[in-house]
Amino acid sequence: MNNRFVDDTQSLASDFRYYYALIKHWAWLFILAAVLSGGIAYFVSRNMTPVYQASATMLVNQAPSTSSSEYVSILTSQRLVQTYAQMIIKQPVLEGVIETLNLELTPAQLKKMVFVNPIEDTQLIEIKVQHPNPDVAADIANTIVVVFSKQNEEYQTSRYKDLKKNLSNQLEELGQAIERDSIALQSLGDSREDEAERNRLETSLAQNRQLYATILKTFEDVKLAEAESTSNVMFAETAIPPIHPIKPKVMQNTLLAGIVGLFLAVGVILLVEALDDTIKGPMDVEKNLRLPILGVILQMPDNEALITAKEPRSPISEAFRSLRTNIQFTSVDFHLKTLLVTSATPQDGKTTVISNLAVVLAQGGKKVTLVDSDLRKPKVHKMFGLSNSKGLTSLFVQSEMRIDNVLQHVTKGLSVITSGSLPPNPAELLGSEKMNLILSKMKEKCDVVLLDTPPVFAVTDAAVLSRYADGVLVVVKPGYTKITVAKQSIEQLKRVGANILGVVLNDVKVRGSKYSAYYYSNGYYYYHDYYGTSKKSKKGKKKVSKKSSRTTIQ
Repeated sequence: MNNRFVDDTQSLASDFRYYYALIKHWAWLFILAAVLSGGIAYFVSRNMTPVYQASATMLVNQAPSTSSSEYVSILTSQRLVQTYAQMIIKQPVLEGVIETLNLELTPAQLKKMVFVNPIEDTQLIEIKVQHPNPDVAADIANTIVVVFSKQNEEYQTSRYKDLKKNLSNQLEELGQAIERDSIALQSLGDSREDEAERNRLETSLAQNRQLYATILKTFEDVKLAEAESTSNVMFAETAIPPIHPIKPKVMQNTLLAGIVGLFLAVGVILLVEALDDTIKGPMDVEKNLRLPILGVILQMPDNEALITAKEPRSPISEAFRSLRTNIQFTSVDFHLKTLLVTSATPQDGKTTVISNLAVVLAQGGKKVTLVDSDLRKPKVHKMFGLSNSKGLTSLFVQSEMRIDNVLQHVTKGLSVITSGSLPPNPAELLGSEKMNLILSKMKEKCDVVLLDTPPVFAVTDAAVLSRYADGVLVVVKPGYTKITVAKQSIEQLKRVGANILGVVLNDVKVRGSKYSAYYYSNGYYYYHDYYGTSKKSKKGKKKVSKKSSRTTIQ
């Protein structure tokens, strides 16, 4: 349980270092994306037409007769406010505002400028109008209240209009009848006929007056009912022309655009990294290949592939010496006489690694024989500037095997056997018993035999030859070697029983690389420029001479 916790903690720390290195490398891009997006947003916002917002508040007076219990009154009031809020943005009100202010707008266009907000738990409705002209915005907000109030009043009074008209007509007719009867009474004399007419007129006049009083009372009751059942609206606060526009919000838009641009850049980089199936550094080797890292070789200067001979004091040469030491530590339990160096894919730099390793082994006092076992695309002879007229393949056709005939001495302690003529069947030759016998003869003449072979994933040469080697060293190139290819290559070597000692990370681009901080934080290297800049090591800061001594192979 504790070991698992430690492993998880180390994995999280490695992930953190990796993403920290990634962010540090791409920091310039993140900053550029934020600045560009923010700058574009600032330019666009500054050139946008400013929009002003004016606000008017309307009070809704609920009709007194609609109130019953307190709860019902509150519920009715809330529903009334919500209803009025919807009616304000309907076409009749909008058309009335357009007509009143003589606006060159359609109701649909005006509706987009108006925002109605019933204020919760009140009888207030807030009307906000947005317009490029602050005065027009205020006029529209105020006119909406006026037009809606007028239309609402007309609607409320229309319910009693016919009844009041009928009662008014009846009162007018009765008044005229009473006036006629009164005039007729005044014109009668004292005759018996006039007496009978007087009685009739007096009776009719009394009836009409009583009926007039009844209808008049009904008319007054209707007017009172109309007043009590009419809900009206009025200004609670008029709109005034605003001073400052509400949009565009230049600084806010700039900041948000910068943040969005930053996150988009981060997302793109993380997506690209997620889709990148190459080995990026030590973490990928430890996590996916589950092999120890025996060496980290930095990118070499141009035309100095054999740097251990030309620049023996350079940090890269020191890295090869560290690789030599690590190989010796891996073979404390057995005697390492034959070391096979291969890679997963071409261009990983296996020939460069094995050639420099041969040089530092010879410099360390070992008697080394470097054999170019790549019988398809040999490069060792080019690395050392040797003739390839005869070599390893010559030993297969000699009647009497003589290693000295193909052995080319390079420097003290180091000899090279080139590939020789390329055969049609390299895998069969390398896997034959004759090859095993050749290796046995070579081991009698030196301390260490180094075998340079083709990439494992491309052909089977390295796999078949690994059976005769005491150890196998796999070279990978960060940013180039695919993880899946490397894993399949390792599995192929393991299937034939190869003794894989570990992995060498070659051609590591530390300076200017997105993984530079990762290598630093893991303690693998502090980059040294041995052409004239100051150096920093893990033990402290020190100065190194601008030019180191140079040696060449004789």
